[in-house]
Amino acid sequence: MREILPALRRWYGTGAEFGLATVVGVTRSAPRAPGAAMAVGPGDEVVGSVSGGCVEGAVFELAQEVVGTGRAQLATFGYSDDDAFAVGLTCGGEITLLVRPVSAAREPAFGAVAASVAEETPVALATVLEAPEGSATGVGAVRAVWPDRTEGSLGSEGLDAAVTADARGELAQGMTAQRHYGPDGERRMDQVTVFLQSFAPPPRLLVFGAIDFAAAVADLGAFLGYRVTVCDARPVFATARRFPPQVEVVVDWPHRFLAATEVDRSTVICVLTHDPKFDVPVLEVALRTPAAYIGVMGSRRTHEDRLARLREAGVDEASLARLRAPIGLDLGARTPEEVAVSIAAEIVSTRWGGTGAALSATTGAVHGPDPQARPGADAPAITRS
Repeated sequence: MREILPALRRWYGTGAEFGLATVVGVTRSAPRAPGAAMAVGPGDEVVGSVSGGCVEGAVFELAQEVVGTGRAQLATFGYSDDDAFAVGLTCGGEITLLVRPVSAAREPAFGAVAASVAEETPVALATVLEAPEGSATGVGAVRAVWPDRTEGSLGSEGLDAAVTADARGELAQGMTAQRHYGPDGERRMDQVTVFLQSFAPPPRLLVFGAIDFAAAVADLGAFLGYRVTVCDARPVFATARRFPPQVEVVVDWPHRFLAATEVDRSTVICVLTHDPKFDVPVLEVALRTPAAYIGVMGSRRTHEDRLARLREAGVDEASLARLRAPIGLDLGARTPEEVAVSIAAEIVSTRWGGTGAALSATTGAVHGPDPQARPGADAPAITRS
């Protein structure tokens, strides 16, 4: 929803009603992950995508229909073996969409949710996908959950309490998932299905060393949706004019800056300093954090020397095994831009559990299961928003 937020806020602010389609489940190979959204607004203006073009025409009509009826609908699209030209996904996968009407009058909490997403304030949106006929809970009912408050109700106090607790748990980890409950929030029941969509702040990419490769890595990191910071102790190199405008540039000793910076399990750290007096101290700090990825630039000989220095500093072997060095995948890269692509490819591969091999040389589903899905989650489709 982040991608189409400006249009949604514009429509919502005028009091107009629009149809919002959100991917709430996927199976096998599907072009868009849960959370992807498409909306149809006034004058039949369309923003966003839920399938990369496969089913958008049908979703357009469905969005118009829910605006006309005022009733949300759950719809599933998959590939048709009988008619390859029928509405469906030619990739062979299947997506489930919730299409619901949204307006200021119908959904008062949406404005506050949209503002939080725009301001990168953590918020989760809980939306009912399935509910027993005749119950107080209706398909499309929404509850907005922040770390310190809530807005809206799903129909019962018990369900609201259970969903709020789960939504805050998902939000703390930046996860999006389906959950199942009884009508009053009972666990281990499945009469009510709720889609919990987390809007956590973008993950951070911390680049140490303001060398020529850093500008390319920072640019590509921002393109991938990371909040990028470049840090170097040398003010002659760490200047804003050498980096894209959306990148934060900090002049400080890397280890000191990192020690004072919040790092979580989604943070990516790239050490490009290529100088022991900078990279060894910062790596000592980095290896004490839960960062998702720690990559270091340098030759294999340089890395052997680096490992020896880190061992002398007391870093254990389990921690050293976390280092991705030499940084990046083997693409034969030469230029800073090509090296940045190889680094970005390894970051993406690490995030989603990819092999890094050519897809033409692999078999099975193109999009594998999300490695970040935790055991015990009761939904087949879980991903980061």
